[in-house]
Amino acid sequence: MAIENQELRKVGLKVTLPRVKILQIMEAAGAESKHLSAEDVYKTLMEAGDDVGLATVYRVLTQFEQANLVTRHNFEGGHSVFELASDDHHDHMVCMETGEVVEFFDEIIEQRQHELAEKHGFEIVDHSMVLYVRPKK
Repeated sequence: MAIENQELRKVGLKVTLPRVKILQIMEAAGAESKHLSAEDVYKTLMEAGDDVGLATVYRVLTQFEQANLVTRHNFEGGHSVFELASDDHHDHMVCMETGEVVEFFDEIIEQRQHELAEKHGFEIVDHSMVLYVRPKK
C-alpha cells in the first residue's frame, strides 16, 4: 500500500482508503490491459466488501484523471472507461457487440500517420485512433 500512498501524495491528493482501494483496482486492471468503467470499479469494491458509494467512485476517478493518474476514454456507443495513465502510446479497438476494448500498437500505422501529416505540411502533436470492430461471422 506504500506505493499507492506515494503516488497519491506526489499528485497532491490526500491518502484516503477509497482512493487507495480504487488506485489498487486500476493498477490490477492495468496489468491486464483492461479498461474499467466507474461501475466496474464499484462492482469490484462491492465484491471485496468495501463500503464505497458509486458517487465516490466517480469523484475519485475524476480526481485521478485531473491528476493524470488515469486516462478517460469516451468510446462511441458506450460509457466512459478508464485506464492507468501511461507514457507508452497505444491505440484501441472497441467491439461493437461486447464493448470489449483491445489495445494495440503498430509501427507501420504510426509511421504512415507521420508521413501523411508531413505530406500536408503538419507534424503530429498527439493522436488517438479507435477502430470499431465486431467479431467475424
